[in-house]
Amino acid sequence: LLDGFPRTHVQAQAMLKAGILADVFLFIDVPDEVLVERVCGRRTDPVTGKIYHMTYNPPPQDPEVQGRLVHRSDDTEEALRKRLVAYHTNLGNMLAFYKPITYQVQGHIPNVPFSKAVAKVEDGCFRGINAFYH
Repeated sequence: LLDGFPRTHVQAQAMLKAGILADVFLFIDVPDEVLVERVCGRRTDPVTGKIYHMTYNPPPQDPEVQGRLVHRSDDTEEALRKRLVAYHTNLGNMLAFYKPITYQVQGHIPNVPFSKAVAKVEDGCFRGINAFYH
């Protein structure tokens, strides 16, 4: 499983040349504004390694836990918007390169409770993977 790689057509070509072949290319489609909300609200507990979201999966009310949460320097709106420019620049080429093995999943389901939305996205991913093996 390669998560977030390859990101460019050049990387995909290099993988192919090296004999690294993808079986499935899962494209989890999420609107930019939703990504901004998700990334900017993310916090990590360096002691436990748990990842929280200040809105969707808040940390415990324990002051000790709250005091040690880390907001990564690249989890800012400015940093994410720069990454999104690069992402959108490369997306078309990546989808074209992997078109025969691409399975698109909607990664944002409005007006559905978070845990149910996650389950629906997971189900879509599993269906996509299974579609290429059966």
